[in-house]
Amino acid sequence: MGRVQYETSIVSVPVTEARKPFIPSENDTLPYGTACANKAISTEHNGTPGYWESHQNKTVLQQHCEFWDADGDGVIWPLDTYRGFYALGYGVILSVVSMFIIHANFSYPSCKSILPDPFFRLYLSRVHKCKHGSDTGTYDTEGRYIPQKFEDAFAKYGGGKDGLSAMDIFDLMKGQRCIADPIGWGGAMFEWLATYILLWPEDGIMRKEDIRRVYDGSIFYEIADRRAGKLQKKQK
Repeated sequence: MGRVQYETSIVSVPVTEARKPFIPSENDTLPYGTACANKAISTEHNGTPGYWESHQNKTVLQQHCEFWDADGDGVIWPLDTYRGFYALGYGVILSVVSMFIIHANFSYPSCKSILPDPFFRLYLSRVHKCKHGSDTGTYDTEGRYIPQKFEDAFAKYGGGKDGLSAMDIFDLMKGQRCIADPIGWGGAMFEWLATYILLWPEDGIMRKEDIRRVYDGSIFYEIADRRAGKLQKKQK
């Protein structure tokens, strides 16, 4: 049975022509629309080799957050977040700002109790409750990863490039914006700005593979280790 044929855009509705979704090739049999529980997949990579195998018991969203859970107890304290951002090179001010933004907004949704956590901690077992609107939709409401949504971001806004520029991100945030969703708008802006600062591409284009590795969190360890190595060399 051949692939079902249908239209993905309509000339009379310009926005569907301007933002065409990702369409797999005829030879690609991967079910991109099916959410992956523990692996961040793209057309080029079947997860991050050597990383996802050791994180199979975590959802991709949990993997994304686990860098900040340095002691592996499933709880992220505000100080953990500060230390993680500082290790990634954000400096004191941006690390403090990130700590306040993240824990003020996402601590309560991740709590198991109806009462807020007095220490504003985040709980990885319920981090899927922190998903907000107006994003790419790559994470689903259970913390899984949807390859189709990831690929759509580049198909719709990347203009054929192997990545996204600052202007592409602006268009993405505007295009994905949901009505009456200030938390989602702010969350998307914070996350993309933090990602751009982290990657800081010389040519202004964040590479697709680097963004994929932000989703599964594997790039955080690499950048932190690289920075730690540079600091050790300076100290010598």
